[in-house]
Amino acid sequence: MGVEKKTLVEGNGVDYPKKGEHVAIHYTGCLYDADKADNHFMGNVFDSSHKPGRGPLATPIGVGRLIRGWDEGVPQMSLGEKAILTISSDFGYGDRYVPTKANSDQ
Repeated sequence: MGVEKKTLVEGNGVDYPKKGEHVAIHYTGCLYDADKADNHFMGNVFDSSHKPGRGPLATPIGVGRLIRGWDEGVPQMSLGEKAILTISSDFGYGDRYVPTKANSDQ
């Protein structure tokens, strides 16, 4: 699959990040859950920039510092856009274990 983008809030449609440019991203990383269609299939959260004391992730895009799904998905987003990126494991963390609390949405 790679990466699929579902736009929730349109951006300005003009300013798209280019390879190597710095971006600031608010994000919530969660596991895909086929039983949660009413919540965009978002399952257990494993990381978020919205946690207390955190802020947007500031990093260059498209240079291999992030997972491939972000390096390919974020440049498709214009300034101010809010979207859900559904990223297959080969474009994400692969077979690496992502710790989550059992029966938790955190």
